[in-house]
Amino acid sequence: MLNLLARFWDVDEGAVRIGGVDLRDMSEGQRAGMFATVFQDTFLFDDTVAGNLRIAKPEATDSQLETACRAAACHDFIEALEQGYDTHIGENGQLLSGGQRQRLAIARALLKDAPIILLDEATASVDPESEFEIRTAIASLCAGRTVIVVAHKLRSITGADAILVFENGSLVADGRHEKLLSDCAVYRRLWNAERAAREGAVPAGQGAEYDKTIS
Repeated sequence: MLNLLARFWDVDEGAVRIGGVDLRDMSEGQRAGMFATVFQDTFLFDDTVAGNLRIAKPEATDSQLETACRAAACHDFIEALEQGYDTHIGENGQLLSGGQRQRLAIARALLKDAPIILLDEATASVDPESEFEIRTAIASLCAGRTVIVVAHKLRSITGADAILVFENGSLVADGRHEKLLSDCAVYRRLWNAERAAREGAVPAGQGAEYDKTIS
C-alpha cells in the first residue's frame, strides 16, 4: 500500500487519488513534496550524519539539523559520535544500531516537513529500550500531519482516526480501535495475541512512562 502511495508501484486497475487528483497526473516534484517516507529498511548513504540528513533538505542549516534530531531523539547519540554530525557512518549506516538508523530516518522526515507521512512502523524488530526512543521520535513526526502507517504492533495505532484490517490480502474491517475490538474477530484475535506476547516486556525503570509513550 505504501509503495502505491509513493508510486514506487502503479495500480493495475483503478487509481490512487490524493485530494481527488490521480497520482499519475501529478508531476514528480509534486509527489516528492507531498510525502516523506520512513520504512523499516532505512537507506543511508556512505556519508556523514549531516550529509544523510540534508538529502531531505539540502539547504538546511546546522541549527535546523539539530532541531530535527532533538525532536527525533537522536541528537544525543550523534553528539557522542567521534565527530558528531560530521561523522561518516559507513555504507547504509553500518556504524549505527538499527534503532539509531530509524531515528535518523525520522529526523530526515521531520526536516523535509511534508504534509503526509508514509510510515512502515519501525519497531517490529528492535529491543524494548530502542522502541521507547523510536516511539518518542514518531510522536514528534506525527504532530500536525496526515500519517499512513503499516502497523506491526497494534498498540502503536490505538489512537488512529481509522484502522484498516486486512486478512489474506483482503480488507475485512475498518474503524477505530474500540469499535474493532468489539466488532471484528480478526482484530480482536490479533490484539489479544499481541497483548499476551508483550507481558513483561517493559524496560526496567521506565514503567508507566513507557506505557504512556507507546499507547
